[in-house]
Amino acid sequence: MGKKNILIVSGSFYPEISPRAFRTSELALELSRQGHDVTVYIPFYKIDYTSYAKEYCLTIKDLGPLKWRDVELRGGKVELIIRRTVKRVLKMLFEWPDIELTFKVYKALRTLTGFDLLISIAVPYPIHWGVARVLSVNNGLTELWVADCGDPYMGDTTDSFRKLFYFKYIEKWFCRNADFITVPFAGAISAYYPEFIRKIRIIPQGYRLDNLNLPVFRKQHEYPVFAYAGSFIQGKRDPGQLLGFLSGLNIEFRFVIFTSQDKILADAKKKLGDKLEIRPLIPRIVLLSELSRMDFLINFDNSVSTQLPSKLIDYAITGRPVLTIFNNDDFSLLTQFLAGDYSNRMILEAPDTYDIKNIAGQFVNLHNEV
Repeated sequence: MGKKNILIVSGSFYPEISPRAFRTSELALELSRQGHDVTVYIPFYKIDYTSYAKEYCLTIKDLGPLKWRDVELRGGKVELIIRRTVKRVLKMLFEWPDIELTFKVYKALRTLTGFDLLISIAVPYPIHWGVARVLSVNNGLTELWVADCGDPYMGDTTDSFRKLFYFKYIEKWFCRNADFITVPFAGAISAYYPEFIRKIRIIPQGYRLDNLNLPVFRKQHEYPVFAYAGSFIQGKRDPGQLLGFLSGLNIEFRFVIFTSQDKILADAKKKLGDKLEIRPLIPRIVLLSELSRMDFLINFDNSVSTQLPSKLIDYAITGRPVLTIFNNDDFSLLTQFLAGDYSNRMILEAPDTYDIKNIAGQFVNLHNEV
């Protein structure tokens, strides 16, 4: 394959707990393990990466402090409504505050040259916009630019508000400049403009499997114990109906939720008591161990065919049965799962599909296609 000089640009990195942080960190580490020279540009957020970079043979650079602040959601009822409205308007009109990353990326990369491969990782999409701006004035930066898109931008239908029309010109601009656009699964392709489909390649999330030592599952409870890990989206990935159904069950169970959105679960917690256990987000390796101990795992359907929850990768790695909950579900399948019948479990990709060794190789091999 040959040693490459690789530049990765992202808005998220270890130790942040998010799909894009996992994508960036796992990819950078594996590319370095495979012998490539890897430089990572990220916002440091007051983290000292000196020892981390030395341990894993990475060059980690700071995009600089982010000064544009998001609107805080606080105050009384009226103030909260005003702040929420302002936050939404700024986001819709200007992609605030993430738009600052466009300028940070441009400033950091505009004088760099000599890379064989540049991988920019979104969300947020201003990371791609910044790279496109650099390449408009500095074509010596890299031989190949791969724009990695975990979720679509203009084609995103999970948000209650669609992107304003003028952002399509920005999306088309960066797509024209990118050599390749990578998406995590085939269903995402239709969320992009037809003229760029020839540039799209499917490269899923990756994880290091060779040092993974998950506990072997064994039944430890007389009652079902199941879990969900991740975020919620009102009306899309919404736990309300499920929690309402569980509140009416007169059986013993334990539902464990790993999330940072514990406030929206407050009412359900009052009704379910110890049957609902709310835990904070935890490092990925710890989460995988915890999920491996569950009887089964819960996935909420996105109600869209172009986006796939990244948590399904972690679920697949654990090997536990997965039940998908749909909007207006009758919960008949949940009743089966609670009784120990997993015959209608979700069919997931084999864990080897997400081996980071193969994933990193797929990115490097794109260099051979040009």
